Order: sequence, then C-alpha cells, then structure tokens
Amino acid sequence: MSQQLINHSPDLKRLRDEGYEIEVRGGYLLIHHIPFVDQNKNLQYGILVTTLHDIQNHVIFFIGDNPCEIDGNVITAIQHGNSNSVLNNQITVNRSFSNKPTGGYPNYYEKVKRYADIISAPAKYLYPSVTEKTFKLIADSSNETVFQYIDTNSSRANIEAINSKLENQKIAIVGLGGTGAYILDMVAKTPVKEIHLFDGDSFDQHNAFRSPGAASMSDLDENPRKAAYYQKLYSNMHKYIYVHDYYVKKENLLELDKMDYVFICVDKNAVRKMVTDYLASAGIPFSDVGLGVNVVDDKLTGAVRVTSATRDKNDHLPLRIFSEDSDNNEYATNIQIAELNALNAIFAILKWKKLSGIYVDLENEHHSSYAISTSKIFNEDVVTA
Repeated sequence: MSQQLINHSPDLKRLRDEGYEIEVRGGYLLIHHIPFVDQNKNLQYGILVTTLHDIQNHVIFFIGDNPCEIDGNVITAIQHGNSNSVLNNQITVNRSFSNKPTGGYPNYYEKVKRYADIISAPAKYLYPSVTEKTFKLIADSSNETVFQYIDTNSSRANIEAINSKLENQKIAIVGLGGTGAYILDMVAKTPVKEIHLFDGDSFDQHNAFRSPGAASMSDLDENPRKAAYYQKLYSNMHKYIYVHDYYVKKENLLELDKMDYVFICVDKNAVRKMVTDYLASAGIPFSDVGLGVNVVDDKLTGAVRVTSATRDKNDHLPLRIFSEDSDNNEYATNIQIAELNALNAIFAILKWKKLSGIYVDLENEHHSSYAISTSKIFNEDVVTA
C-alpha cells in the first residue's frame, strides 16, 4: 500500500513529486539517495528514515556513514546517536540525527527537506552535479494499480481523482491500423481495467510509418501479428492488455458484450456498419473513427471524423455510418499520413473522456469532423437538454 499512502498524504506526495526517492515500509518513511561526503571527502549516498506515526518526533534515522563537512570533519550539529538500531525486520539504521527548529516540524516534507539539505550541502559544494532529487522510476511492486510503475504524472497534476473515473472500464479497440494504434497509445496511459485488441492482420513495414513509436528492423523481420506486437509494446506500461488475433465478424460480435467502451478503427464500411449496428442495439457506447483523403492539385485534402453513440443517443447513425465502400479515398492507396491518424485518435479519445466525465462537454456533440483545408471543426448531432 506504499503508493496509496503516499498519494493520500500531501506532504509525502510533495516529496515524491519533487523527485525524492521515497518509500513507505512498515510504518517508516525511507528517503533514498541522500548524497554526503565522508571523512576522506569522498562522495557517498545514504538513506534517511523517519517514523510516520509522530511528526512531533524531530529525530531522524540514517543508514550510512557519518556525513561530514567540506573539510572532512563530522557534521556535529546534528549528531544524536551512533549505534546500530533494528527498527523492524526490514530496516536496520546506523545512527540518528537531531535538529529541531523553533516550533518543531509542521509536516514530513519540511522535516525531510531540512535534514536532506543539511546532510547534502557539503557534497553539493564539492560535487556540484549531485542531487537527492533523482525522479527515479517507482515500480508498482505491490500490484496496487494497472500500471507497471506508478502514475506520478496524475499525482503531480492533482488529477488522480478525475482519472479514477476510468478505472473500472473495459476497453476494446477494433482495428490497429494507424488510428487504432494511436488510440491504444493514449488508452494505455489511463487506469482502465482492461484493454482488448482486435485485429487479424500482421504488423508490416508500411504500418511502421503511420503508427506511434519506432519499430526496429528486427521487429519487422519477425513479421509479428499486429495485436501481439502492440500488446508486447504497451504491456511495458499497462498490465492488462489482451490479444484477440482475429477480425471482428458476425460470429464473434458477442465478445464485445463485456466491454464498457469500443473504439472502431476499420477501413471497410461493411464491417463498420455491422459493428456499430450491433453495439447500438446492445447499448454499448462507442466511437467510430474515419478519415478521407484525396489529391487535389498535387496536394492532399480531406477530413477527419469521429462518430460516437451511446444507449441514449444513436438515432443519428443511419446518416453517418454507411455500408458501401468508396473508391475515392487516397488513404486506401497507402499514403503515409501519421499526423491524421494521430489527430483522428485524439478526437476519439477526447470524446470518450467527455462521455466518461473527465472533460467538460458543453456541446455534447456525437459527430465531429475536421476539415484539413480550412482547419475548421464541425460539431453535429448534438444532444439538447
């Protein structure tokens, strides 16, 4: 529960957000990587340890040798005890320090910062590049979240409570071409419960030029399946990504029943119509993405669109989703347009997060399109109060 305790304590959270390497272990706060110099003026690193049950206790423990001044003499002003002490079966400290300001310490942030400043000052003078603020990766070793490591970005911005609205959602991404891959890139950075990837294609060389990241030559030489490739890549961040190495067809539409939101990123209108009709009838909210690109006077033009639907708003779909495919679409000729794929994905993510209560939604539109040539956004199919 280390990170949950830190998140619920403003002073501990401030320490972590400022880059201190902190850890809560058995009722004690450990602050790692505190630089100091020894009697030979050599750079060393120690660990500060303080109890978490009594802020009135101004004494702090230390794991490491005696910190010294720039001349090699021990910093006597903070000396308190110099014997080993076993705090619990995981923590044995080597000494303790005492430095009590007038009125004591108001919180753990001020206590840790004061001792860290005193101990590290000589080291920073002799070794100007050293710091105790390392912003070191914090792994989720206690399996508290869906992430492999702690989401310090949300905590630094104080938006964890807002983002938690996504925690119980199971998300499906149908189609992992350019736009679907960019959607995955953003969904994988949210605390959703599960991410399901549906695609029966392989990840080929042309995919690398319209997808997030940078596939290596060795990646392409392996000729990976698209869903498996992205699952492996984004499992570096999110723990619960599942591979469905096949296309969504009439026979397996039932697999979407357990989803809370579906992103449809396919290039065949017949498949698009089949999936959206099924989801609308089942009352499962979704966003369908698409882009149309044409060559005009040796330049590209076209539009990017997102059509969304919910249980309460889906009567607009017959006017937006068609079952016939158009040949007048330069995207089908493998023009590499990663920026439009990314933009399409961003619009879809924004709508999903609006429907999930993350962003303010004043228009409540369910069809949005962006015209490339004029840079204008058109919002339609609005739900009025």
